[in-house]
Amino acid sequence: MSEGTFVVVGSLTRDAPYFQGARGKGITVFAFDEKSGQLTQLSEKGGVDNPTYVTVHEGNRCVYANSEVFGWNEGTVSAYRLDPRTGSLLYLNKQPALGSILAHNSLDRTGRFLFVANYSVYAEPDDSLPDQSVVVMPIREDGGLGSPVCSRSHSGSGPNAARQERSHAHCVLASPDNRHVLVADLGIDQLVVYRFDAASGVLSAAKPMSFTMKAGAGPRQFAFHPSARYVCAINELDSTIAALAFDAASGGLALSPGPSSAERS
Repeated sequence: MSEGTFVVVGSLTRDAPYFQGARGKGITVFAFDEKSGQLTQLSEKGGVDNPTYVTVHEGNRCVYANSEVFGWNEGTVSAYRLDPRTGSLLYLNKQPALGSILAHNSLDRTGRFLFVANYSVYAEPDDSLPDQSVVVMPIREDGGLGSPVCSRSHSGSGPNAARQERSHAHCVLASPDNRHVLVADLGIDQLVVYRFDAASGVLSAAKPMSFTMKAGAGPRQFAFHPSARYVCAINELDSTIAALAFDAASGGLALSPGPSSAERS
């Protein structure tokens, strides 16, 4: 077949306390007809545990899949090459994620690094290493993943004892100019901000280092506005959305009424 638009879907292959009845095989690739909206299955790839979040790298035609497995102290991220003719996936390699319950991954703006957010829940609380909240992995020339070049852990808790007993990183994204990396941490009610060195992949503390949401809000996901001047964050625990002004120079965040009518258009 000729190249076209693909949809890549990860599925649960095993049960977890919060996911029951998992019967998936792994990763499925579909051809997507942009005119009709129809999906046609092209391939299925097994051999991967609970690929709950996948990112497609359009530049190197590779797929990066988190393995989110309850009971593992350390999850993994697997790399695959997508064949644009057939839609099949070729396994390349995997890397340990330095934390458990992988919630999200994303690319930096150059496509040279993959960020991974570890939600971190351990089956045995006393056996919780390596316990890193956010990890940076380099992408090799062949599309495979290199060993992590940087990782950072978060500390703290929130007022919701059942959900905020500790840090729970849930989403990680580079700023549009690639100078900062933001991490939504549901457990500590913060958007944590790092300076990002796009040459080395190293994250370092920004000033201010974080924006604190209302206590118990539980930020889960966020997105940058196309203008790059705003961030919209979804708070899972109190079911709210926060509009934040973003200072590209410092990485600072502040509550905002949101983009103007001209920016929205």
